[in-house]
Amino acid sequence: MTQIQPTVTPKLEDPKFGFNKYAERLNGRAAMIGFTLAIVIEYLTGKGLLAWLGLQ
Repeated sequence: MTQIQPTVTPKLEDPKFGFNKYAERLNGRAAMIGFTLAIVIEYLTGKGLLAWLGLQ
């Protein structure tokens, strides 16, 4: 018995939550901003991030 393969691929909506390209790109950008701000804080205050937060 042979199976018939569809000739048209359905157009699916992009997911609005979960692991998708937009969420990963946004997460990467937020991480870059966070690392940059941590370095700037350490440079301006002369203290490490843990000392600045009062954890050391």
